[in-house]
Amino acid sequence: MSYGVLSRYVSDDSPRMPWPHAPPHWMLEQGTYFVTAGTYLKEHRFGSRGRLRFLHDLLLSTAGEFGWALEAWAVFSNHYHFVAKSPQNAETLREMLKKLHGSSARWLNSRDSAPGRKVWHNFRETRLTYEASYYARLSYVHRNAVHHGLVLKPEDYPWCSARWFERHSTPAQIKTVYGFKTDRLKVEDDFEPFKG
Repeated sequence: MSYGVLSRYVSDDSPRMPWPHAPPHWMLEQGTYFVTAGTYLKEHRFGSRGRLRFLHDLLLSTAGEFGWALEAWAVFSNHYHFVAKSPQNAETLREMLKKLHGSSARWLNSRDSAPGRKVWHNFRETRLTYEASYYARLSYVHRNAVHHGLVLKPEDYPWCSARWFERHSTPAQIKTVYGFKTDRLKVEDDFEPFKG
């Protein structure tokens, strides 16, 4: 279809077609979201304990600043995941991630003497509307370090929410969340975190 033919069907006030090389972002409704973001070219920019700690702490503080209530999170050398309840305006996710990515990139690039280097690539978000999907993603994020072969038990990975979750939840809550299978989840997680 040529542009001329297409233009007959799309007026200036029509919704825009999503760019095919980036995930569409449809953050319109208040709710609980599952978010994944990765570094540019999946490079291990946060491959040391100090860098992981910085990104982890920045994620938690930035989410709090924007009113996003984190329920599960996992931070790695080249990506992160989180599950969070949005504030009333879910569209603040874009600004929150812009601040998180901008602040972390400037901090990292100043340490590497690489001003202006691209650090982050993109992010994906999914609004969780089914209870089973919500619990499965909580389980997935809490146990993601095990999935990537970094630890044997989720609570042993310091840059995720598993230890916090297990300390602040009842045994029944832990059993419920960890009881959900994650092998059928369609999560784009083709990252291989740094294991050094």
